[in-house]
Amino acid sequence: MSAPHDTGGTVSAKAISAAPGQPDPSPELDQLYADFARNSTAPLWTQTNDLMPLIPKPAAVPHVWRWTELVDIARRAGDLVPVGRGGERRAIGLANPGLAPTAYITPTLWCAIQWLGPFETAPEHRHAQNAFRFVVEGEGVWTVVNGDPVRMSRGDLLLTPGWNFHGHHNDTDQPMAWIDGLDVPFVHDVDFGFFEFGSERVTDEASPPFSRSERLWAYPGLTPLSAQQPQVATPIAAYRWEHTDRALREQLALEDEGFPATVELGHAAIKYTNPTTGGDVLPTIRCEFHRLRAGARSELCREVGSSVWQVFEGSGAVTIDGERRELTKGDLFVLPSWAAWSLEATSEFDLFRFSDAPIVERLQFQRTYYPESSRLAPGSRG
Repeated sequence: MSAPHDTGGTVSAKAISAAPGQPDPSPELDQLYADFARNSTAPLWTQTNDLMPLIPKPAAVPHVWRWTELVDIARRAGDLVPVGRGGERRAIGLANPGLAPTAYITPTLWCAIQWLGPFETAPEHRHAQNAFRFVVEGEGVWTVVNGDPVRMSRGDLLLTPGWNFHGHHNDTDQPMAWIDGLDVPFVHDVDFGFFEFGSERVTDEASPPFSRSERLWAYPGLTPLSAQQPQVATPIAAYRWEHTDRALREQLALEDEGFPATVELGHAAIKYTNPTTGGDVLPTIRCEFHRLRAGARSELCREVGSSVWQVFEGSGAVTIDGERRELTKGDLFVLPSWAAWSLEATSEFDLFRFSDAPIVERLQFQRTYYPESSRLAPGSRG
């Protein structure tokens, strides 16, 4: 699903013959390779190193996007580019330099900063792709999902499962920016995509403090008897910051009291879950939140699958494949598959993360390795 590799269909017999174990060049061999190309075929022996590497060799590369710069270009786009039919959204994709010319941030994930100006409305539509929104700053926008208005506030995770109509409206005289995450590359590259236009505005322009989905579902450990069947995606439209913050704070407090609670010393983390299954909030995207104490460092790690992180609060650094990159509020970075990474916190360091882990795990390709301790995580394949 990454940028296509050379299939070898146009490789010359002379070039192949230079490799160990290959026959000497001859007119017959030249004709054979010409016929491979003419018949749209590609011999495996010209591709093996590319198709079956010893370890993952992603085309995607590690990269950092600075929030201050993203907000600046989004603001300028807000001044110059209207929102509405045509472009549908004033969303600016974070394009991985290794995956050009696509706007993919990884081979399976798409990420963008979206900007909605004062009193603007982004019209409704729906698509097969699963989506979420995460708010690092600001308030005043409601996203309307299948007619249910959902408040968007700082620290909130908002879910829009595939094929749900959705639009956004800004009730204030101030603009607002947030990040969108979708499985666009995965859905596009396997030809699963559908799209449909909806209302020119949103179907409900109310601005309640809590959505109907939250009023029904958002209670710890409690599910309504009126809806007991498992659902593919979470029925909760918004996961509020106050609950995320408290969960992380209590993990660190329990660690201080000598009880097991954190994933490693000084590192609290949660996974957002679907209350009907206990699994991920979306069938193709995992969402997590991490908090490191000031001075904490995470163990060096390699994982199959890709992820995108955004700093919510605090400052620190990420080291990816030996290169250290300083980070501050709002900055985003991408981890390609099998990149070696570690976090370190200068101050208390809060980060939101999303990944393609549900796809990886459902296909049984999961593998997490910690080089410093030479160990595989439980459940790893390998």
